[in-house]
Amino acid sequence: MVQNTSTDIARNHLIFWILAFGFFLAFVSLFSTILLPFILGIAIAYLLDPLVAFLGRRKIPRGIAALLILGAFFVFIAALLAIVVPILVREGHGLIEALPGYIEIASDKLAPYIGWMQESFNNGNSETFKQTLQNNISKFLTVGADILGGLANGGQAFAGFISVVVLTPIVSYFMMKEWNSITEWVDHLIPRSRYETIKGLLRAIDKKLAGFVRGQLGVAFILAVIYAFSLTLVGLKFGFLIGLIAGVLSIIPLVGSTIGLFVSVIVAWFQAEELSYVGLIGGIFLVGQFVEGNFLTPKLLGKSVGLHPLWILFALLAGGSLFGIVGMLLAIPVAAVVGVLLGFAITQYKNSGYYEDRKHTKKKNETASQTDTP
Repeated sequence: MVQNTSTDIARNHLIFWILAFGFFLAFVSLFSTILLPFILGIAIAYLLDPLVAFLGRRKIPRGIAALLILGAFFVFIAALLAIVVPILVREGHGLIEALPGYIEIASDKLAPYIGWMQESFNNGNSETFKQTLQNNISKFLTVGADILGGLANGGQAFAGFISVVVLTPIVSYFMMKEWNSITEWVDHLIPRSRYETIKGLLRAIDKKLAGFVRGQLGVAFILAVIYAFSLTLVGLKFGFLIGLIAGVLSIIPLVGSTIGLFVSVIVAWFQAEELSYVGLIGGIFLVGQFVEGNFLTPKLLGKSVGLHPLWILFALLAGGSLFGIVGMLLAIPVAAVVGVLLGFAITQYKNSGYYEDRKHTKKKNETASQTDTP
């Protein structure tokens, strides 16, 4: 009877959490067009809450502390954008203009090795092949520019931009100001019979999520600075743009550095056609990986994250394909939650009778007892 009751409780809990997850997906799908400023605001509040708590321990009222920290944060972001955006626009425009020339150089270099490709374009006419390739690239870039221009000029995009700019700071402030009250409210909703278990899971989720959000963002920011300025100092064309993108993509471990290395080496070869210069560019990324693996990651993340790069990449792609940018912002928290719950479920499974039946356990204990007997 007790076993049936426990089974019923477990089944009811499973049904409840499946329904809760389904409600969450339906909610995000229904309101995805308006959720962006709220998700950004909550993320910023979560990121900055330790600083607000620090000022709170210095007897500064939480509302004033939230205002000070939030104001400093947005001033820093505005100053950073004012410095970086003009450089990115200039280098991005230069890269688009240089890309057809790079394609031509690449086709010339690879011409001896791509005879089979040339045969598929107008009976092996090399010049026609190059011209076709360049025309297609130009068309692609033109279409991409038209799409970006349409999005930038669209009224909906403009309204969305205004809502993000206006609502995100407001949401961040109130979340930071009321953070303790919100966490207490959530704490009171936890079932008392499973309080310790659920509380432990929430602490594990917070540890993983905080470690990744604060730690990995710090790693990505430092790598972006290292790569952008290093590539610029050695004279690589579009080095600032490539380095910044590589650093930002380093939020997924190894992905940013791999893409940055690949693109930088190609640009360096087109620019100088010297192996020594290509090696210098590659060395920058090798040094960056050494610094990340031996100093940044141990210092900023430690062993608290435990989110595999492939799991992060899958979560980002899945979230983006389902709900766009809102889904990508929600992907990391959901990945952290699923990772913790999956680990808990595996532990429960290994401690259950499904993993190791009683007869096998009894036989193993008897064997161990006979072995220990002198």
